[in-house]
Amino acid sequence: MNALLRRTLVDLIPCQGGLWSFGKLGPLYSLSAQFNQNECHPAAQIHTSPQICAWRPGSPLPKGPQRWTKKNQVIYPPQEPHEERRPAFVCHMRTNIKYSPWKMWYIASMVRGMSVDEAVKQLSFVNKKGAAYVRDTILEAQEIAVREHNVEYRSNLWVSDSFATKGVVIRGVRRHAKARMGKVEYFHCHYFVRLEEGPPPVHYFEPPLTSEQKLEVWLAEKRNRTVHWSL
Repeated sequence: MNALLRRTLVDLIPCQGGLWSFGKLGPLYSLSAQFNQNECHPAAQIHTSPQICAWRPGSPLPKGPQRWTKKNQVIYPPQEPHEERRPAFVCHMRTNIKYSPWKMWYIASMVRGMSVDEAVKQLSFVNKKGAAYVRDTILEAQEIAVREHNVEYRSNLWVSDSFATKGVVIRGVRRHAKARMGKVEYFHCHYFVRLEEGPPPVHYFEPPLTSEQKLEVWLAEKRNRTVHWSL
């Protein structure tokens, strides 16, 4: 019945008095309650298929996340003389990259804690399509930091945050043999980067404990034991 209605909705003919009828099938349904009786609406204004709203090649993708770059507009209060200096930073992103978010995660994790020059140098040797997007995004963030955030030396920046998230997914259908169909998914990802002014830290991630530190942790655990049913 759904296919029959979809086929016949195209053949809608306006009648006198605002009533509508269907081609050769006779008057099946009246839309006079929804439309003004003194005017007739063409059938092209009635959406008969969800394919009208489907994504087509060449049409713009959704904008994606917007809150990451708004961190650059935050105005912090003045610092006291005894407070530790707050380093300048800049947040930048690139949305809807035609690349797998799971593959981009490895590339984004590699440059964490590196200086800008070292990150660009290392990414130039990575033979992956996502490495080019990450390198270009870092260079764009470096240019924004110098031009808009009064960073004096463009090389005095390091990557404090670098991660990727899942973007829009375009789903389609692929035809197989013997009248079978297969689902196709085209994944996109968003890449986010945050650059901070100053030298990079010695250890971005927590370093492994040394032998002396492990001994101290073990002794602290033994001294904090609770002996049940004791004095």
